Amino acid sequence: MPNHFMKTKPVFPLLMSMSIPMMFSMLIQSLYNIIDSIYVAQLGQTALTAVSIAFPLQNLVISVAVGIGVGITSTISIYLGSGEQEKANKAATLGIACTCIHCILFLLLGLIVTKPFLNLFTTNSEILGDACDYTYIVLCFSFGTLIQVTMEKIFQAVGAMKTTMFLLATGCIINIILDPIFIFGWFQIPALGVKGAAIATVIAQICTAILYLIVYRKKNFAITIHPKYLKMDLTIVKSIYSVGIPSSLMMILPSILVSVLNSILKQFSDLYINVLGIYFKLQTFIYMPANGIVQGMRPIIGYNYGAKDYHRMKSTIRYSLLSAGIIMLLGTLLSMIIPREIFMLFQSDPSLLSAGSTALRIISLGFLISTIGIIFSGTFEAIGKGKESLIISLLRQFILTIPLSLILSRIPSIGVNGVWISFPIGELCASIVAYFLLKKQENGVL
Repeated sequence: MPNHFMKTKPVFPLLMSMSIPMMFSMLIQSLYNIIDSIYVAQLGQTALTAVSIAFPLQNLVISVAVGIGVGITSTISIYLGSGEQEKANKAATLGIACTCIHCILFLLLGLIVTKPFLNLFTTNSEILGDACDYTYIVLCFSFGTLIQVTMEKIFQAVGAMKTTMFLLATGCIINIILDPIFIFGWFQIPALGVKGAAIATVIAQICTAILYLIVYRKKNFAITIHPKYLKMDLTIVKSIYSVGIPSSLMMILPSILVSVLNSILKQFSDLYINVLGIYFKLQTFIYMPANGIVQGMRPIIGYNYGAKDYHRMKSTIRYSLLSAGIIMLLGTLLSMIIPREIFMLFQSDPSLLSAGSTALRIISLGFLISTIGIIFSGTFEAIGKGKESLIISLLRQFILTIPLSLILSRIPSIGVNGVWISFPIGELCASIVAYFLLKKQENGVL
């Protein structure tokens, strides 16, 4: 039976073997943007601004790719767990077909939307020109990202986490090598500036996608992708998108949240906008390992849900809660004890350090309780319940945080701290709702 280790290997060692490579994979993925920014910054502030305003459209590609990929992972894992190998093969094949359609849609989006969208954010012709050059390339050639992420999620569905980690690392190394070559014009290649950063990125992504396809063909894989499975199956497509669309929306939410909160904080001072910006950089180091746990647990939960082994599924959820909880507890303790030292990694201005320390201490009150929302949201994704997962994420990052920030920040005795207080309150409410939603699911699966 394919993936029998999902059913037989002890749960905790299995969870760690699946999660730890995913933590490294997520770190590697985050390096793409960091590397581009480091090199582009050497071209000047104008170039860096151009890449920054291009990011929302670039992030849209990644959000759609990862979101739909999560839907594919969930669908394949459930079918494998229930012993329906042919349906699992069909889910993978139709997932690739859907991705090819997305490639065409993003090509059209890049050609039609790029310039009108970027015009909304700058009137500087130099910035607009660089931003357009960068965005046209990353959108019109986004097929590399889309195919790469789809293959990554198919590999994750069968538990090939180490392979995923090595292939992503290879793509990142290619990007590191090509960036300075194309940006600054090394080895007789013309210096292309911002355009060169985009070219290096898409080449690295296309290379990674090709490597996935090569490894798939060479390896005795648990899933078969073949044209004979291309016959439309609305049940499978619906299963992929019912999880994929909410997952994509969840990835877009933080960008919307930051934009709205910045408009609230601006009424107090630009200082607090900087505090929020630094916080979101810092929280990546806390939430990234926890999200690695979620990515590692999804195939295990999906497989055992399909196999109706609810006892093993519950064990996986408990170990995931414990593992993520330890990470969040550590983050809370560090934020409470040395917030000033943490903020000094990014800024040394005394007023910002003071404001940032207060903000981090307040927000960190929600870290530990957010474990429930994060793990249960991932659990719903794993069993194909995208709507419930989206409800939890909306409560965590949108529905409660924004109105609470507006209301609390207007109370004179609370002021700007009302924005920070809204974070732990939102996490608490979302976790309570998440608990009852999962409690209700499948008559006592929890």
